[in-house]
Amino acid sequence: LFSCGTSKEGESHLVEWNESEGAIKRTYSGFRKRSLGVVQFDTTRNRFLAAGDEFQIKFWDMDNMNMLTTVDADGGLPASPRLRFNKEGSLLAVTTSDNGIKILANSDGVRLLRMLEGRAMDKNRCPSEPISSKPLTINALGPASNVSAAIAPTLERPDRGPPAVSISSLGTIDGSRLVDVKPRVAEDVDKIKSWRIPDISDPSQIKALRLPDSIAASKVVRLIYTNSGLSLLALASNAVHKLWKWQRTERNPSGKATANVAPQLWQPPSGTLMTNDINESKPTEESAACIALSKNDSYVMSASGGKVSLFNMMTFKVMTMFMSPPPAATFLAFHPQDNNIIAIGMEDSSVQIYNVRVDEVKTKLKGHQNRITGLAFSPTLNALVSSGADAQLCMWSIDKWEKLKSRFIQAPAGRQSPLVGETKVQFHNDQTHLLVVHESQISVYDSKLECSRSWSPKDALPAPISSAIYSCDGLLVYAGFCDGAIGVFDAETLRFRCRIGPSAYIPTYAVSSNTAHPLVIAPHPSEPNQIALGMSDGAVHVVEPSDAELKWGGTPSQDNGPLPSNSSNPPLTGQPSEPR
Repeated sequence: LFSCGTSKEGESHLVEWNESEGAIKRTYSGFRKRSLGVVQFDTTRNRFLAAGDEFQIKFWDMDNMNMLTTVDADGGLPASPRLRFNKEGSLLAVTTSDNGIKILANSDGVRLLRMLEGRAMDKNRCPSEPISSKPLTINALGPASNVSAAIAPTLERPDRGPPAVSISSLGTIDGSRLVDVKPRVAEDVDKIKSWRIPDISDPSQIKALRLPDSIAASKVVRLIYTNSGLSLLALASNAVHKLWKWQRTERNPSGKATANVAPQLWQPPSGTLMTNDINESKPTEESAACIALSKNDSYVMSASGGKVSLFNMMTFKVMTMFMSPPPAATFLAFHPQDNNIIAIGMEDSSVQIYNVRVDEVKTKLKGHQNRITGLAFSPTLNALVSSGADAQLCMWSIDKWEKLKSRFIQAPAGRQSPLVGETKVQFHNDQTHLLVVHESQISVYDSKLECSRSWSPKDALPAPISSAIYSCDGLLVYAGFCDGAIGVFDAETLRFRCRIGPSAYIPTYAVSSNTAHPLVIAPHPSEPNQIALGMSDGAVHVVEPSDAELKWGGTPSQDNGPLPSNSSNPPLTGQPSEPR
């Protein structure tokens, strides 16, 4: 027997009773000292307790007074949300502050909801029965929206749960039998954690391919798909470029990059390696590397601490070199309207606007206090945004090259301010929202450089962020972490969709002391669910959802009807500019 409540003074309690003696057997800890509302709770599987408090859901193992974990359901909960498990313990309904209901699901719950959605969408099954007009949206921590009255009762089928036991009969049950009916703790702790986010940890759950490589391995510091989507270009820390090309075959008729077919590590007949100029006075491993690709994929601009080189992508030959260090170039971005104009971020914290055709620096922009680590153009805003290792953002007008505004990114709670370290930027397809990436956060800023939403490492993804980028359609954000994990987020809300563990895409991860992690993520230019990972051990992996899932985060397939958009921003087909 358990009870829960809140006193007039705001003190909340959750206790287990000894029914035969009428005394409190165990008091569970973890409530705030003065609750903002009346705390309510529920139990599941004869093992777990859940209560709504402090705008989140708190979980306990019945046999342990200390709190097991918490879930905020991606925000939007009232101070003391009401909640209720279904009988199987696979779904949890929780009230929201806007008078709605979110349905949380573990893996069993997701399968149940999919089954119910299939019934709801089958209009031929029972024409007289009211049917939800919208497809059911299933996410492990998101709301299962639009659950119609027709299917809601089936969630609580009386023949699925154990028979009810009266309170009076509990005192006569042998204690040893209670232990037998409880599931193993280790298994169910994992189940509770799965409420937090879908976790992909097995190679069978995704399609992953390590690209073949016969050239000496060195950590991958820059990675980019060609705009055609047929090839993948990597720049390693030793200043050597590697180009993989996919061929048209029966298994891959489009010839586009895929995890289903291994590409060829391509070199011209001469066997020439595309190698950057280096700075003899500084090891290449310590030099900042940067790369930019022309819109027609015919040439690439690149630097690894030495001069900036312009390569022919067909022959790998150097067409020209410029910008002798010091200072060295640290970031490159082509002007959106003129391929002859390049913005070059420098090690001395300046941004140089360079005209390749006349070999001339048009202007030099100064506003940062440390080296430039990111550049992004927006034709819509007629602006260039720069970011630096000083964790500062600067916006410049493209026509007069004047500074419009600047802002230091905010430190998340518990982090010392001001922040320092590489800060990367990328405009969304709408050209007004800006993705800002720092090891401490991924954030979205508006056209006035105001932060509208932010996410910081926590819970299932506690490690520092190494890289993050928009998907080509602008609906997802992919983030790489220093422990090897990949996080997939909704771009509009930064809601966490799923975690891809390193054991899923590195086959030997579990049986070796592999500590490799992605240093850079590249999005495919036309396949929004495909990414490439440039790793700290020199490997490059292409990763896609399994054929059964099609999309990240357990989104139902198109067979069940059209998918609702997760973003208010219109998707574009071109490849967005990439943060580095």
